[in-house]
Amino acid sequence: MTIRPPHPPPENRNNNLNLQEMTVGTGAGLDTADMVLNIGPQHPSTHGVLRLKLKLDGERVVECEPIVGYMHRGAEKLFEVRDYRQIIMLANRHDWLSAFSNELGVVLAVERLMGIEVPERATWLRMALAELNRVLNHLMFLGSYPLEIGAITPMFYAFRERETLQAVMEEVSGGRIHYMFNRVGGLKEEIPAGWTRRARQAVEAVRKRMPDIDRIIHRNDVFMARTVGVGVLSAEDAAGYGASGPVARASGLDIDIRRDEPYLFYDQLDLPVVTRDTGDCHARFAVLLEQVTVSLDLIDQCLDQVERIGGPVNVRLPKVVKAPEGHTYAWTENPLGVNGYYLVSRGEKTPWRLKLRTASYANVQALATLIPGCLVPDLIAILGSMFFVVGDIDK
Repeated sequence: MTIRPPHPPPENRNNNLNLQEMTVGTGAGLDTADMVLNIGPQHPSTHGVLRLKLKLDGERVVECEPIVGYMHRGAEKLFEVRDYRQIIMLANRHDWLSAFSNELGVVLAVERLMGIEVPERATWLRMALAELNRVLNHLMFLGSYPLEIGAITPMFYAFRERETLQAVMEEVSGGRIHYMFNRVGGLKEEIPAGWTRRARQAVEAVRKRMPDIDRIIHRNDVFMARTVGVGVLSAEDAAGYGASGPVARASGLDIDIRRDEPYLFYDQLDLPVVTRDTGDCHARFAVLLEQVTVSLDLIDQCLDQVERIGGPVNVRLPKVVKAPEGHTYAWTENPLGVNGYYLVSRGEKTPWRLKLRTASYANVQALATLIPGCLVPDLIAILGSMFFVVGDIDK
């Protein structure tokens, strides 16, 4: 069998085509028509069921419309037919990476409306566990974000640290993702004997190994080429969209509810707020990375108080918990940003209304501004750097 080489292309096939004027990839120099392309609603890089409706000119994005609602859980409506003990189970699921923090915001709103004073030991424990949950959340994104733009190794390092801390959270609560450890009036139960010592050991082990992630990815040439100067969100746009958390602080907004309107005992902690001013994908990753170190230090401060203070970790409640008629608003600095909880009661055992203000819902709106003008490969880098969970958007 003889294999013949391909015929060379005929010369001057189209005398009207000047190949020197063509450019590759952007459509420049060609008479192109805009194309509508859907990314999602099911796509590995969308952190869940999110749809982006794009208008493309070649490989350049002209318009971007985020379309949400595919994962609508109806949590706010379900709150209305569940009592104040049952709604905690619903609350910790909309952002499955921040379950403990979600529970905490709901019980804080109920306790505020009922006028419950939580024992001091329970408050310090809540803060320690909330910061552990914050680190677990950030480690997931520190591993998954590089994975989305082509680097698989950081995922293994991030999950090594997650497993170290997950063991501590699982020991104290019995859960790995949905902890169900908060209760109206405090915590489910006392922590196991020796838990604070094991928690300190886990925190110290993670602190020593965090520079590995920094060396592998933060200053990696390829990673920087994909993230520096890409997806710039100005401080004005961040404030206009109501962005918060690492996304807003990477754009220069020095906002942190734990410091600015402290709840629990955050006003008694040494709490530095990590910010950057470039507002690009690399800045958002850098803020997330540095916040891990800050939270590890906060955990140590909280454990110091837990070891010093004795007493109960909850208060005795009636068999049927009823909040008095009225309304209140509580907000917390969740791992992904500011979460708000607007609770309205008519004196019954179930909320009349419990409205959630979630960080992911506000942050994802900025995609309509960030993505137009970028190339399709940069779209994934921008999308992953917004650090959202789709369940937190759709609630």
